[in-house]
Amino acid sequence: MNKEQFLKQLEAFLKRLSLEERQDILQDYKEYYAMGIEKGKSEQEISASLGHPKQIAKELLASYHLDMVEQTTSSGNILRAVWAVIGLGFFNILIVLGPFCALAGVVISGWLASVAFILSPLGVLINLFLGQFRMSDMFFSLGLCGIGIFIAMGMLVATKSLTKGFIRYLKFNITFVKGGVKHE
Repeated sequence: MNKEQFLKQLEAFLKRLSLEERQDILQDYKEYYAMGIEKGKSEQEISASLGHPKQIAKELLASYHLDMVEQTTSSGNILRAVWAVIGLGFFNILIVLGPFCALAGVVISGWLASVAFILSPLGVLINLFLGQFRMSDMFFSLGLCGIGIFIAMGMLVATKSLTKGFIRYLKFNITFVKGGVKHE
């Protein structure tokens, strides 16, 4: 594959990125070709040493989405980053999707428990209107509400920590897939 074919394929696979991002990436690869030609390599040799444009694009998209998560941590950005990292390889379905589902389950269940505990005094109000009010129910529901507030505070910290840890795990996974993990 020559330089033009390589760059056209790479640009096609990077179409989800902004025009500016694509141009920056393509300029880097044009410079790589220029340096290789100065060293006496043919365009085919340079293309072969770079790898397939589709795999390069997958790695670049995964890195791009992880950078987006670091800039703006939102559920949409996290899902796009997870999906991009899963796309790097078949085994990433198990290696990335499994921990992601487990962490998402823990976070969602923790938040649901805190909301349920905080809203427990509403049950006392319902009992009041039904004529089944007991003072002990009110104190118990207020205790649950307090516990729910503590759970919510803990979940806020846990959610931030788990998100940061999972982003680090995704970065490690990208480095591992690229073959960049070195054992010294």
